[in-house]
Amino acid sequence: MLNILSPLALYRDPSVAPLLFARLISSAGVGFGQLALAWGVMGLGYGAGGLSIVLACNSVPALLIIFGGLAGDHFRRHHVLMAAEIVTCVAWLALGACFLTKKAPLPLLCSLAMLSGVATALFLPTIRGITADLLQDGKRSAGNALINQTQSVGLLTGLATSGLLVTALGPGWAASIRGVLCAVSGLLLSQLKTARWHNDKNHLLRDLRVGWREFVAFRWVWIMTLQYTVVIIAMVCYCDIAGPLYMSHGHGGAPAWGIVTACEPVGALAGALIGAHWRPSRRVLTAATLPAVGAIPMFMMGTEAPWPLLAAATLIPGGCQAIYYVLWTTALQNAFAPQVLVRVNSWNIIATYILMPITLLTAGPLVTELGVQNAVLGTGALTVLATGCAVLFLRASPHESKTTHRMAEQVGVLQ
Repeated sequence: MLNILSPLALYRDPSVAPLLFARLISSAGVGFGQLALAWGVMGLGYGAGGLSIVLACNSVPALLIIFGGLAGDHFRRHHVLMAAEIVTCVAWLALGACFLTKKAPLPLLCSLAMLSGVATALFLPTIRGITADLLQDGKRSAGNALINQTQSVGLLTGLATSGLLVTALGPGWAASIRGVLCAVSGLLLSQLKTARWHNDKNHLLRDLRVGWREFVAFRWVWIMTLQYTVVIIAMVCYCDIAGPLYMSHGHGGAPAWGIVTACEPVGALAGALIGAHWRPSRRVLTAATLPAVGAIPMFMMGTEAPWPLLAAATLIPGGCQAIYYVLWTTALQNAFAPQVLVRVNSWNIIATYILMPITLLTAGPLVTELGVQNAVLGTGALTVLATGCAVLFLRASPHESKTTHRMAEQVGVLQ
């Protein structure tokens, strides 16, 4: 038992503890924002189509993820994360004001969603690389697990309370709370100390090419990226469009959907601890099999399962998602030199975000046309298909589906 809980000792490590508490607080804000945005936009009368447009605008800054990767490799990574939190704070405080006044035009909501998307482009690749700055190889799995776990606890807290808050006080207050929590997270991040890997600011195009060359050097990296892209698109359709619509049509409303979505981080609490200790011989291949379980709640919603059963089923993909995060993030950190790590992560993420605006713009009308049940059955089938293809390709490349320190030594700093 003590061995299972040993990663928790990092909460006492002053070099990494501020990051863990910052993720806890900021992720609680994400939970508040997730429901606030959906019910806020629909509460203003814009419906599923308007929600699709706002969510698509949030994804428009996708190409900036590449420049977020450059920023994460050129500047101190905790400074990049602080900047992202500040921008997010401003965007969500403004969204809260819009929902409270109940008179916000759709273009204004789209602009603020786009500003939040810029912050996401800075944040996502950098958070996956900062653990390599703060912890040595032997502690990275534990560090990645705790980051995922604190995010899960925070998200659980936000989701569990946001449904009641949205119902009682409205989405405006929930959105405002997210902005305040991002500000607190930024203050905690200022306590970190990270290295600055580059001082040369004059060769951005060359650095982009270096990141791309490292990304495509290993086939297992881009196979997993393609799988990740398809699975995330399916999950976004399910979580951001189909789920809220299903619940709002007599299946429990905002409080029930808040509980259902909160079950994912509950499962992740256990999954993160498993991921911290599990050392499968084929780490990447093992990770590739896990997203398939995300189809379970999709298929259940497609058969109109009651929301308590849906909530219970969501625990399973929650746990597997946490294990996936630890295995995959640690594999990348062990395989690539720290000087290029964030750029590799940015290429890993960008494919999803390039397609996201198109996905969200079409998802709302498509779900309306097909019906929620048919739509979620389709997303479940897509998730299983993507996972099956990835596993087949990785099994055909057994040497490439293992990550070792030998690979890390082979990855030179191509500057």
